[in-house]
Amino acid sequence: MKTLKYILAASLLLATSLAAYPQNYIPSEENLAARKEFSRERFGIFLHWGIYASYAQGEWYLNTGELDAGIYSKAASGFYPANYDASAWVKAFKDAGAEYVTITSRHHDGFSMFDTKVSDYDIVDATPFGRDVIAELARACHSEGLDLHFYYSILDWMREDYPVGNSGRKTGRRTDRQDYGHYFEFMKAQCKELMDNYAPVRALWFDGYWDQPSSFDWRMPEFYRYLHSLHPELMIGNNHHILPIEGEDFQMFEKDFPGQNTTGFAPDQKVSESLPLEMCQTMNHTWGYSVKDQDYKSVGELVRTLARCVSMDTNLLLNIGPMANGELPGAALERLEGIGKWMRANSESVKGCGPGPVDGQDWGVSTAPSEGDGRTFYLHVFKAPEGSLDIQVPVKSRVKEVTALDGGAPLPFTKARKAATLSIVLPEIPADTDYVVKVTLR
Repeated sequence: MKTLKYILAASLLLATSLAAYPQNYIPSEENLAARKEFSRERFGIFLHWGIYASYAQGEWYLNTGELDAGIYSKAASGFYPANYDASAWVKAFKDAGAEYVTITSRHHDGFSMFDTKVSDYDIVDATPFGRDVIAELARACHSEGLDLHFYYSILDWMREDYPVGNSGRKTGRRTDRQDYGHYFEFMKAQCKELMDNYAPVRALWFDGYWDQPSSFDWRMPEFYRYLHSLHPELMIGNNHHILPIEGEDFQMFEKDFPGQNTTGFAPDQKVSESLPLEMCQTMNHTWGYSVKDQDYKSVGELVRTLARCVSMDTNLLLNIGPMANGELPGAALERLEGIGKWMRANSESVKGCGPGPVDGQDWGVSTAPSEGDGRTFYLHVFKAPEGSLDIQVPVKSRVKEVTALDGGAPLPFTKARKAATLSIVLPEIPADTDYVVKVTLR
């Protein structure tokens, strides 16, 4: 991912770049089916894992630490995640209610976490571990029915053929060998390996477009056409903070809900009206493992973030930074367990759902099944109002029942036959939670 100081300038330069791209892409039927499945799942796990975990300073440490690339890369010779167990990871994700996994196949430091034939700077050839961790994760995901997505950085702080951009300027690499055409072919070869060797792969998640000025031609539509020609069903997304480019199949938002810009990453990003949406968010503050960042969000905050995403017709991609020894941080596992407990009681209000009939309020949000007869919706109560919970429902709708989704206990309610206000009497609700109310209309 990225840091703010490199994005603020790039965002302004990129804001108008979309105008150069005509929208002629027609997705395949398989691609449209994948989009629909993706939107139904609502919850995925993001994994930022690479040799940067050995430094335990986050995934940008090569850049932020102003390290020499040759010295930094020596971490590969000591990278040995002895406790890595892909099956245990995937079980923890599935128990938490996640439906898909997105993992960094290659980040900005240029190290490939898969067995690539177009570089020796990878997990199999450059480390004593010698195992293809991506292959093991792919097998575990496929075995447990979780869909697999790959994050892939289109910028590289190590390779000399990558044109020097806004970041990675102090890594000591030569600058007289920049050749984007050569680098472009390298990316095509690696992405083909990812799709072919770890199939089925549902999506590629690109990052780094913001590293170059708006005048730079990334040749993204050409890149996407190539990928879709190999796998028409493949979903493509790009974390560029502008409107989707021709050939993209979903739109993502970094640490922000769609249409918001609290991070400063995307001052001009508009929300697509036709593509599936996804918000990526960290459990703590950093993407890659950082030993000093133990400020994890509570389970309550994380499930409320998930509910807000669903109420905005958006998926939540929740990040974990695994440690260098192959373990998931204990704090992350605790959050997964807590989310799983909440999901086992309340997933009906998340999976297969989208925006509900009640706009977001001080007390919370609403969700509803994306497909159905429109007679059911859910109220996610984050903070109980004083007295009864009063909401507006269609005037002609008669309420059949109101229950707590967890356990099904009936909740007292009143609604005048011709009035639009439904008043619900709530029990005492604990702090830092998401208490879900199910409303069924006649």
